[in-house]
Amino acid sequence: MEADWDVEIGGGAPVIEACWPGFIDLRVLPDRVHEISEASTFPPLATLLLALNATNSPLWTSKCDLWEPEPTELAAYIDLLPHEIRVFAQWQQAEAFCRQIVARLAPIALPDLGPECSITLVVRQAIAGEAEGFAITAYLSASAASQTDAAAALATVMAVFAGALPPALPPAIGGSKLQ
Repeated sequence: MEADWDVEIGGGAPVIEACWPGFIDLRVLPDRVHEISEASTFPPLATLLLALNATNSPLWTSKCDLWEPEPTELAAYIDLLPHEIRVFAQWQQAEAFCRQIVARLAPIALPDLGPECSITLVVRQAIAGEAEGFAITAYLSASAASQTDAAAALATVMAVFAGALPPALPPAIGGSKLQ
């Protein structure tokens, strides 16, 4: 399994809009997870969303998607924001969080998951209500010999990702929000 991170800000890069019409706040309403069509279609995604929005999680989620790029591949993305604050004030805070997750994933040995499985974290500009700053899009993917095997591998990738969450966010970095 591969794990990496990147930064995509400015120059027409996507911006995470956390409080979009249809947003379900799973921190407050976890029982509504099955109203998210992707989560009801793929139960491991529902489990991951609940873990990411749990009270002991340093994160909350704003949006997700699940798709099949190839017949034997499954992929998902989830937009992640810091739990205690609406957005990361500095992109370096989000970067530090990404580095921490990747470092926590590195020692995990999963012999049945090859390089066909990956987790990529991308720092992006974000808006959450009145707050502007940065957040992370997590891309998780798995490819295997069959769609059933790819679904099983993606479920494992999601469980590993949930298990790699640190108990807290990196410390805040001073300075302005958007630079």
